[in-house]
Amino acid sequence: MIHYPCKTCEELGINDEAITKRENIRFYDVREIDAFRIYGLQDNADKSKFVRMPTDVAERVSVNVKNLHVETTGGRIRFSTTSRFVALRAVNVNPTYRMNAPIIASNGFDLYVNLAGRDTFAGVFRPPFSGYNEGFHAIVDLEPGMKDITINFPINSPVGAVYIGLDETAELVRRADYRHEKPVLYYGSSITHGVGASRPGMIYPAIISRRLDCNFINLGMNGSAKAEDTMCAYLASLDPSVFVMDYDYNAPNAAYLKETHEKLYLTFRAAHPDTPVVMVGKPNSWPNTDCADRRDVIFETYDAARKRGEKVIFVDGQSLFQGHLHEECTVDGCHPNDVGFARMADAIGRAVNYALAM
Repeated sequence: MIHYPCKTCEELGINDEAITKRENIRFYDVREIDAFRIYGLQDNADKSKFVRMPTDVAERVSVNVKNLHVETTGGRIRFSTTSRFVALRAVNVNPTYRMNAPIIASNGFDLYVNLAGRDTFAGVFRPPFSGYNEGFHAIVDLEPGMKDITINFPINSPVGAVYIGLDETAELVRRADYRHEKPVLYYGSSITHGVGASRPGMIYPAIISRRLDCNFINLGMNGSAKAEDTMCAYLASLDPSVFVMDYDYNAPNAAYLKETHEKLYLTFRAAHPDTPVVMVGKPNSWPNTDCADRRDVIFETYDAARKRGEKVIFVDGQSLFQGHLHEECTVDGCHPNDVGFARMADAIGRAVNYALAM
């Protein structure tokens, strides 16, 4: 029996028979109950939104980062339950529509269940096509027994609150820590952000998280990762297990990247002399001179750090989409689809795995 404050379907304005017909269903605010562990997100000042970084810091970085820090990519809710179903009510969703992303990815949630030690896709909380600014609800049926659950937040949509619906006669407990609870920190462009994935769990940091059982923070900023001084300082203020510098694509040109790439690295390194750093260049199915120039800039930062004996790993972005179906790895020639994100997770995941053991 779950003994926590709860709400009924009626109190949350839910009249969908697929949900209301469930006996003993009650909804629980994920912010209020310790059994729900929220990863990759924090509250804004008045708890009206989940955010990826403090609002006052985001405002000082740029207008775009201010707008993007409320997009919940990389956010997760983890818990364990014996409930035969999990329902979800998202409040104040503020839908975001993108030309190169499905609605499930940009505005929906997906759910994973741990089976035989591996988190496995089990369903989606799919929003309607339109008309859900105040929120939406959905339900996923599950097998009996105690289940370790992860729910991934939308890639783009801001979210005000989340209620999880469970059978009140079931058990609800905290899920065990990640094997690597100290988070891997990702900073980069819309690719790091996850634009182009089919659902939230298919962004490459999430794929790596499932493979390595590691916590993570996703600070991919769609079109707006430019290593501003304020952002560099904020990244350096965090305490990750590994820092993945997937910073390249949003630098306007190779000259700008040269001015800022090593600056970002050195700012972080000054605060974290022993933390491994993985440097990644942009993936591209059609390499060109600009790609080569950018790769050289990133390699120079890496090579200088390596010669100083610092913990660094270089992942050549030009190698990420090579081989069979290399031309089929993106949605639009830029943003990876699930094939592309899986290949990124393979290569970057190997580097992160190595870094975690350094």
